[in-house]
Amino acid sequence: MDGIKVLIADDNQIDRMVLSRIVRNQGYEVFEAENGQQALEAFEQFAPDIVLMDVMMPVMDGREAARKIKYNAGEDFVPVIFLTSLTDAQSLADCLESGGDDFLSKPYNHIILKAKISSFYRMREMHRTLQFQRDTIASNNEHLMHEQHVAKAVFDNVAHAGCLSAPNIRYMLSPLAVFNGDVLLAARKPAGGMHVLLGDFTGHGLPAAIGAMPLAEIFYGMTAKGFALAEILREINVKLKGILPVGFFCCAVVVDLSFDRKSMSVWMGGVPDCYLLRAGNPVPEVLSSGHLPLGVLNNDKFKDHLTEYQMEEGDRLFLWSDGIQEARNPAGEMFGEERLREVFERAASPDSVFDDIQHTLNDFLQGTDHDDDATLLELRMVNESELEKADVKLTSGPIAGPVDWQMRYELGPESLKNFNPLPLMIHIMMEVPGLRVMGGQLYTVMAELFSNAFEHGVLGLNSSLKHSADGFMQYYRERSERLAGLEDAYIIIEMKHSGDGHSGRLVLTVEDSGPGFDFQGLRKRSGTQANAYSGRGLPLVAGICESLSYQGIGNKVEAVLRWPRIQDGSNTDGTGRAL
Repeated sequence: MDGIKVLIADDNQIDRMVLSRIVRNQGYEVFEAENGQQALEAFEQFAPDIVLMDVMMPVMDGREAARKIKYNAGEDFVPVIFLTSLTDAQSLADCLESGGDDFLSKPYNHIILKAKISSFYRMREMHRTLQFQRDTIASNNEHLMHEQHVAKAVFDNVAHAGCLSAPNIRYMLSPLAVFNGDVLLAARKPAGGMHVLLGDFTGHGLPAAIGAMPLAEIFYGMTAKGFALAEILREINVKLKGILPVGFFCCAVVVDLSFDRKSMSVWMGGVPDCYLLRAGNPVPEVLSSGHLPLGVLNNDKFKDHLTEYQMEEGDRLFLWSDGIQEARNPAGEMFGEERLREVFERAASPDSVFDDIQHTLNDFLQGTDHDDDATLLELRMVNESELEKADVKLTSGPIAGPVDWQMRYELGPESLKNFNPLPLMIHIMMEVPGLRVMGGQLYTVMAELFSNAFEHGVLGLNSSLKHSADGFMQYYRERSERLAGLEDAYIIIEMKHSGDGHSGRLVLTVEDSGPGFDFQGLRKRSGTQANAYSGRGLPLVAGICESLSYQGIGNKVEAVLRWPRIQDGSNTDGTGRAL
């Protein structure tokens, strides 16, 4: 405290000299001023730690000088102690209101004076410490927020890499913090259709969002490879079970939309009830959770059963996280299930429900913030032709990726019993950028040829059984029996690709250990039917491929595909529809 600088402002020379001597004798550095204006100038020049200010002075009185000193000090705390002989309460109160922090009555008591200077200096040092800590916290917070925004950009690029912009999807994401504990994913399937996932992790912000990264990677990666939704759910569950701490999990609703079959399969684990609104029925159907959240059970106890619903064009499924129903207004009331239901009852049309929910929720909140992450989603059944197609630019130069390669993959009886090779084969083909735009067609060709080789070639099943409901039952009964007794069987898949980065040619060969079949006779029979899709799907596959040929006894088929595909009359599915 030896370096404390004290400014003394008093128009009475005797009082000023006496006070200056007392203060100097106490070991402090002293600066003097004869009036308020000089005090203001001395403050700017010497930056004193404490100001002792007479109230009544010429040129500028003490109260005005105190106001200006406090203003010029800004955020710094500079104590101003008024020197006064005033005794009435109002005058003393006016001194404090003008910016003074204390007052000292004349004549001065040097013990009290020293105690006040020491006390206010400690307050000034405490204020400086608080300012430093505040500035440090602000700087660290700014750095942290910057890092979080960068991380969020990466997170969004991963989590929102799918088809959320599809015309049949409407959504609202309202995160409580920078990161969103709710996760919303949508991806197109190679064979057509769409997978959608709405998840709600325990908590909110960064801790809740961390689990969304592996979840999104699994969801998008496995969907792109053609895995069934049940398989994707199992993989996500075992991953979250392995990485999330005890007590953390992901409530989720997962939807498999099939636009050609006009159906929807749903898995719900720990989420609020969802509403299915039919185009011709104003009363929604309620869908409830039948499973525990993802990341709770071990995979041997996990249930991946999906419930299927038939849908018509214009039917809508409304999904939301619990942040919608648990949102609170200024009075502390929750939005609740009943208010949500009333929105559907009052809606003028299905088209307006999504907007009505948003408006009703905003009116209810009255400007208050959400207590939790809140997500609202609408899925609409449409014709697949309305959805945007993936686009790979093939005109700006050669595309990087594998160009000339070949592989051979053989599956024995045990693998055929327990393993589906389609996702792996599709993943290998998708490594060629030019083939990605043909993902749906490649999946169709691969699925048809493998199914033919496995079910008709290896298992020897007759597809004509499928012409009736009883035949279907017999077909799958025979399939199970023959699969259980399968021995000394194989399927060989070969792929050979060549190209120059601007275009390419894929030769796909599938060979099975079966006895073959009369493919020439089948081709003649199916060629007489305009809409023939039975008979091993030959018209469908032939419409996609540049060429399709069976070899030997019919147990080996070769399909040739080229990219980019030329959309002309030859590239149809057998009914005149371009693929």
